[in-house]
Amino acid sequence: MATLKHIASKNSDYAAIEAYLVYQHDAFTGKQLLDEQGRPKLRESYILDTLECGDFSFAMACLLANRKYGKNTQHSDIKSHQYIISFDPRDAADNGLTMEKAQALGLKFCEENFPGHPAIVCTHPDGHNHSGNIHVHIVIGSVRTREVERKPYMQKPRDWHEGMKHSSTAQTMRHLRVEVMELCESAGLYQIDLLNGSKERVSEAEYWVRRRGQLKLDRENAALTADGQLPRQKKFETVKVACRGEAPPFAAQTARSLKSPTGAFVASQTRTLRKQISSVLYRATSFEDFSDRLMQQYGIAVKESRGCLSYLPAGRTKFIRAKHLGDKFDKAAVFVTLQANAECKPKAQFKQDTIGKLIDIQSRMTEGKGIGYKRWLTKHNLKVMAQTVKLLQEKGLTDEDALNQRITELETKYHDSLAVVKDLEGRMKFNKELRYHIAAYTSTKGIVQQFNTVKRPAAFEEQHRAELTAYRAAAAYFKANNITKLPSPKKLEAEYAQLASEKAKFYEQYKEAKEELLKLKTAKQNVASFFREEEPAQQER
Repeated sequence: MATLKHIASKNSDYAAIEAYLVYQHDAFTGKQLLDEQGRPKLRESYILDTLECGDFSFAMACLLANRKYGKNTQHSDIKSHQYIISFDPRDAADNGLTMEKAQALGLKFCEENFPGHPAIVCTHPDGHNHSGNIHVHIVIGSVRTREVERKPYMQKPRDWHEGMKHSSTAQTMRHLRVEVMELCESAGLYQIDLLNGSKERVSEAEYWVRRRGQLKLDRENAALTADGQLPRQKKFETVKVACRGEAPPFAAQTARSLKSPTGAFVASQTRTLRKQISSVLYRATSFEDFSDRLMQQYGIAVKESRGCLSYLPAGRTKFIRAKHLGDKFDKAAVFVTLQANAECKPKAQFKQDTIGKLIDIQSRMTEGKGIGYKRWLTKHNLKVMAQTVKLLQEKGLTDEDALNQRITELETKYHDSLAVVKDLEGRMKFNKELRYHIAAYTSTKGIVQQFNTVKRPAAFEEQHRAELTAYRAAAAYFKANNITKLPSPKKLEAEYAQLASEKAKFYEQYKEAKEELLKLKTAKQNVASFFREEEPAQQER
């Protein structure tokens, strides 16, 4: 179950990075642990190697790179990146993972994914929570000291040119997660899907709030036990903040210790917030009902903005996005749950509008079912046949030829409507892409005109790389689609609205034809099955 974590650092003291990897530090405060003589205590076990540093140390190699290329001169510049690969604790016993093997895997990972960067690769035998998981720290200087071969995942020239800085984008992190998964698979180690996050996302701030809260609770319980009293609570639970907006003493203390009041404030109520939202979600049948129940029962406001849901607990002034709580709290999952709740409620109406299928009694009885199950199957088939006959009589399709003709007509209507809907969707997609490129082309045209007249085009292009890239992409799109004259955006918007209206009309035809077609096909199948069962029964009689 190897995991990958990324940390970007603005600390210009590169020697402190190596000191953290070599010396012992307190897990909560981050301070170095000292021995009786006041000297830093070495870690009990570690393996450390450097790459791309030449004859210098990691710190000196990074400083020389910064001075050579004139990078990292500001306090806000990212000086280094740290990637931590944590292996499953079971790998040591089950798959023979050792520190030496983990170090070799870390060196291979660093050489393949961070070429040209001064790097430290250090392996530790255990995590800060004593879980027994071997993990590898890969720390790279942000500046690349040599030109490297371009890889498919590299997006821009800065990802392979000399003197450029490493950028940890979403595409880069996705590539690195895939690399970790393939690395563990080739080494025969346990692994999980890193591309899809956990259903309940626990932030770093929330994790440390739980750790500190449990530690404090254990100390209080130990004191109570020493006095001969029984502890009331053994497991720490995050608390909900009071309605007047005041955090409890421990939440305030945690906020100070984390040096991020907002992060600790959110972390101190996320677990309770998840429980409250879940308790309402599985009873509500619509979004209005869902929002009303949350407000009435717990004082939680919910809003939808830009296709995402956000929640505002009592005592807060800033909404918490659903993505920070977990997958089941986002818009798509919430609406799926609400729709399922609404469908489960009117069961009687649902049964009336649906035609069931006959069940083969003889094949089911060979499975060793009892006589009671046979009676239930007989009753079920009678109800299904009653529904089938009623449907055919209402449609006037009691004749077999008329039924087959109607099914053929519906199939033609179904496929024709579906083809029209697909065609309209393609035209709408093209319309949307064209409007996007026209907007990008229009907004960046002035930048391109300036680029054609400047004296230092290389510096100007580096400064306006995003605008020039958007302009060139739009021009390439127009050329690929043989567009010589750009249409009016208002005309395209009107065309898009007309296409959407036509799509809605044909989609309704497609939906109606599909529903009736499924019912008639099921009815035809039921009639055929009924007569197939009647023939053996008559022969037996």
